[in-house]
Amino acid sequence: MSRGRPGREKRKATPNQANNFIKSMRGLFSWAVDMEHVSADPTRDVKLLNIKTDGFHVWTEDEVLRFEAHWPIGTRERLAFDLLLYTGLRRGDAVRLGRQHVKAGVFKITTEKNSVIVEAPILAPLARSIEAGPTGDLAFIVGDRGKPVTKEHFGNWFRETCQAAGVPGSAHGLRKAGATRAAENGATTTELKALFGWTDDAMPALYTKTADRARVATGGSSKMLGRPKA
Repeated sequence: MSRGRPGREKRKATPNQANNFIKSMRGLFSWAVDMEHVSADPTRDVKLLNIKTDGFHVWTEDEVLRFEAHWPIGTRERLAFDLLLYTGLRRGDAVRLGRQHVKAGVFKITTEKNSVIVEAPILAPLARSIEAGPTGDLAFIVGDRGKPVTKEHFGNWFRETCQAAGVPGSAHGLRKAGATRAAENGATTTELKALFGWTDDAMPALYTKTADRARVATGGSSKMLGRPKA
């Protein structure tokens, strides 16, 4: 068995980490072979793990700003955007959320997908959009005639809204952007599960580990400047 494979298998519970390990070792052994420190690369025949994703593009902060610039507060498009970003709800729950779910500035809703209760404050940007409207009563997000919409209709409409703003976004991609923001701001796995209605640690762990790597890399980047002066 290749000596690189045990290192990959040790990390297979976190496939991104496993693949990064193999890539790093390949770079190291490529240099070592060139310098004749070793005769062969033990990672040469070790395959990277297949990583399954849901295929949805995660909104970048630049795309968020472009959407906000195109659709100002007071438009139905901006209300939908703010509701998705600042609640983290899936589209099936976002189209159901209304005033009956809000009490003392906190919304509480049972998710459609797994019947988990999500309870969180109405954050200030969303509160401003709700106040500016247009909204319905039983559902904040409504169609042209002021009536609630299905999640399928909403998904198609929101995709067109994104195209009009020149961003390659989707409702689910905006939910992922909210999770990314929360993790980068220090949200724990437990907090992410409560906010996004996840029932196990797998999904929140993806976001927290990515955020942790970014923080560690940022903190350690100055160490590449050279040896400290004596």
